[in-house]
Amino acid sequence: MGKPDTRRLDKEIRLTERKLEAVRNGEMWPLTGQERRQVLRALAGGSYKVARGKSAARAEQQMDRVSTSAETRLIAELTALQGERQRIVTEAAKDKAAKTAKKSSGWW
Repeated sequence: MGKPDTRRLDKEIRLTERKLEAVRNGEMWPLTGQERRQVLRALAGGSYKVARGKSAARAEQQMDRVSTSAETRLIAELTALQGERQRIVTEAAKDKAAKTAKKSSGWW
């Protein structure tokens, strides 16, 4: 029995890590549709306030909240993927150990 096949999970983990880094850099592409709408709504509202000569602090706070929630979502997703990968590796190790024990006990 070879190594467990974790290529698909490894690819998803790398993608999620890239998304997390992009969110931390303020990029929009990893956001969900709802999160994008919230950011654009805050951006439009803040632009209107600035054009009227008022503070856009509330809009900035809303954008920060959306960014924080997206970051939290991606961290949770990354943790789940890493946990699943660890479960697969552990399961493969148990199977290999059981197979090895069965071979050695059947020899005598």
